[in-house]
This record gives sequence, C-alpha cells and structure tokens, in this order.
Amino acid sequence: MKPSDRTPSTASQNGAVPKTATTRLKLRTPPSRKQLWMAAIKPPMYSVAMMPIGWGSAIAYYERLDHQSFNWPIFLTFMGAAILILAWENLANDAFDAETGIDANKLHSVVNLTGNRLLVLWLANGCLVLGLVGIGAIAFWQQDITVLWLIAACCALGYLYQGPPFRLGYQGLGEILCFFAFGPLAVSAAYYSQTQTFSLSSIIASVALGLTTSLVLFCSHFHQVDDDIAAGKRSPIVRLGTRRGAQLLPWVCGTVYGVIVLLILTGLAPWWSALSIAGVPAAIRLCRHVGKYHNQPERVMNCKFIAIALHFWSGLWFGLGYVLA
Repeated sequence: MKPSDRTPSTASQNGAVPKTATTRLKLRTPPSRKQLWMAAIKPPMYSVAMMPIGWGSAIAYYERLDHQSFNWPIFLTFMGAAILILAWENLANDAFDAETGIDANKLHSVVNLTGNRLLVLWLANGCLVLGLVGIGAIAFWQQDITVLWLIAACCALGYLYQGPPFRLGYQGLGEILCFFAFGPLAVSAAYYSQTQTFSLSSIIASVALGLTTSLVLFCSHFHQVDDDIAAGKRSPIVRLGTRRGAQLLPWVCGTVYGVIVLLILTGLAPWWSALSIAGVPAAIRLCRHVGKYHNQPERVMNCKFIAIALHFWSGLWFGLGYVLA
C-alpha cells in the first residue's frame, strides 16, 4: 500500500491513539438526539428494500401482464414485507456489532441510543417474523411456496453477513452477499410473485441493481477503517486501501450502465429505460468525491448517501421505463 493509501490506522501502528471519524466528530458540536435517531433509522436506506420489488414487478408488467392482471395486493404486501425484512437486517446488525465492539464509537447505533442490546435484537426478530408472514401470505394466495423460498434465501444471506458464528461481512464478503440478496434473488422473487414464472431479462437486469446496492455498502467502509481494523473486520476497503477502493468506483458505475445499455440494445429492456441516465450525475459526483477525499474520514463519510442517490435515481427511472413502455 502506498503512503497516500494509508488511513488513520497507521497512527496506531506507531503507538498513537487512532482518531476515527466518530471520535473526531465529538470535538464538534454534538448532534442532537433527534439527529442521532434519524441517522439510526436511516430512512433513505429503505429504497434499497423497495427497488428490487419495483424492478421485478415492473418487468413482469411489461413482459406478461396488463392493467387488469397486475396484482396490486401482492405488490403492496411484498413492499411492506421487504421494508420489514430490511429493518430486521439493520437492527440485527446493530445488535450483533455491539457484541464485537465495532460500534463503540458509533453514536447513532440503535444499541448505543437505547442502551439495551437484547431489546434491539427482539425488535429485529419481530420485524423479520412480520416480514415473513407477509411473504407467507403471498405464497398462500398463489398456492406456491417458491417466493417464500427465494426470500428465505435472501434472509439467510443477510444472517450470514452479520450473524454469529458466521459474520462473513467481517471477512470482506458482505458486498457479494448483498449483490445476490438484493439483486438476482429479490428481483426474481418479485417477478415470480406476479407471474409464477422466471425471466432471463429480469435476472440480467438484476445485475445492475445488485451492483448499485453493493456499492452503497462498499462506500460505507471508507470512513471507518480504524474501527474495522480494531474489531478485526477485513472489509474491502481495509483489504484494498482507500485509494484503490476509490479507483474501483468508476469501473463499478461503468458496469452498471453497461448492463443497462446491453439490455436496451438487445431489446430485453424498452428504450424508455434509458431514463436511468438520471443517475449519472450522482455516479460522477460519487467517483469525484471519493477520489478526492478517500483518506479523509470526516469528508468522505457522506459518500454512502451519494451512492444511495445513484441507486435510487437510476433504479427508479429504469423501473419506470418498463411501465411507461
């Protein structure tokens, strides 16, 4: 790793106490409790749960359905269940991370805000049960458990990422698990919930969505390298270094739009889906911002939200393209 790639963790190797992004923030005006709770709830993150359901359903509508045959109760139930399941992942992640101490400096951890890890874990499990009840209702309506199996697989990947004894996210595998859970599996489940069949075009399209979703997780590591190292977490940014991680972003963004262009040129997606170009400004901003501030935790810590903007705008207009067509 070049000297310019080094993160603040190099200070700890010389005997100095590492200053994480969170500890630096304590030197500023402390955020209000309301601000901390909003950061803990992370409202923008729930577009990550909603987008695969929207994509799968929109592609099903374009390829096989019409206004009369589109099943709105299934669609809305699936949306609600997806939000609950993502709430489980977020809450359980805080509860499990509290065990390792990686969130000791994370002011907006739900466990740190409530002071009750067991309560957070029970709330997480309650969200999971309610979400699976919704998916079970869809399976019952269809008299087909395929959707339930697909979403159970998504949940299994979510647990492998964060839950003991696996904690595969600590081995740097979180982005791969995220890709499959929020890409091919979730999009295919949403498509199947409307048609009770599968689609090659929806699976190919899900690659683009899986990449932008994994990009959100990837960008969340840039500002917390010291905390990750201290907890023994080998995130991709710990392994690559912040500079090489930043250099990877344009390639990922290019691949996302390459898949979209391929779908349109081959006729697997309508020309209307080219509206996903609305996410390009966010992609450019993300690459420039991280490229400039990759090793400055206080400056780069907001890059996750730029990645969410890329995910949201490109995903929203790509999915709407199928409906408008």
